[in-house]
Amino acid sequence: QVQLVESGGGLVQAGGSLRLSCAVSGIGFSLYFMGWYRQAPGAQRDLVAGIDSVSNTNYADSVKGRFTISRDNAKNTVYLQMNSLKPEDTGVYYCRAVLSEYGHWGQGTQVTVSS
Repeated sequence: QVQLVESGGGLVQAGGSLRLSCAVSGIGFSLYFMGWYRQAPGAQRDLVAGIDSVSNTNYADSVKGRFTISRDNAKNTVYLQMNSLKPEDTGVYYCRAVLSEYGHWGQGTQVTVSS
């Protein structure tokens, strides 16, 4: 059974930091592209940051220079370090694992940034 379990969300003031974690089981984690997606209220779910199997990374323009995605293949975990948080970073953050036509989502973790 595939499981992606996010943690680390919460309420933080603007300018603060949070570190999200996504623990993965049931798949060959090291082979998968891993992404963090954000869904604000009333909006679509968008890719915030991604990291492939050889740790190449990509970021949405809105988070470049503030967010860092990383992975630990020994722990089957992907992280999202979020610094200099802004109110517009508020939303539910989802972890996704993708390999070819196979994709799996986590349940999401809420991040709320107060002004």
